[in-house]
Amino acid sequence: MEIPSATDIATKWAEEGPKRQPYYEKNAVGKGAKMETNATAASGTFKAAVTAGDIDKRFRGGLKGAGAKFDRKVKDVGVGRYGPGITAAKADMESGMTPVVTDLQAIDIDPRKPRGDPGNLSGRSNKVATEMNKKRLARLAAGSA
Repeated sequence: MEIPSATDIATKWAEEGPKRQPYYEKNAVGKGAKMETNATAASGTFKAAVTAGDIDKRFRGGLKGAGAKFDRKVKDVGVGRYGPGITAAKADMESGMTPVVTDLQAIDIDPRKPRGDPGNLSGRSNKVATEMNKKRLARLAAGSA
């Protein structure tokens, strides 16, 4: 079978891919609801995949060599997108933090004890962690059928 080399394939992809930005925009923007519906419908497939008997081996195998690519992509792509990404995510951060702040404000904790007192950890911190975990789990289950 004759096929182009990996170098030729990658070169063509890198040259032609950016030209497809209008196609991507036309066909991806506004498709969030469809993505959510399809991903939700695949929850059974996801569960089957992550509970497979050899999932730990598959997971490790998929990560082999990923560190070098991660470092390269952080340097070549991530650094330049970091600031604009933070700016673009401001509204998402606010909407994500609103229920967390509300939940934290609703927790009635005992008064703070002197610095170093074990009651600060065993009482106050434990209560906050326990209550916040309950709220997190309730939020995660809120949309389940």
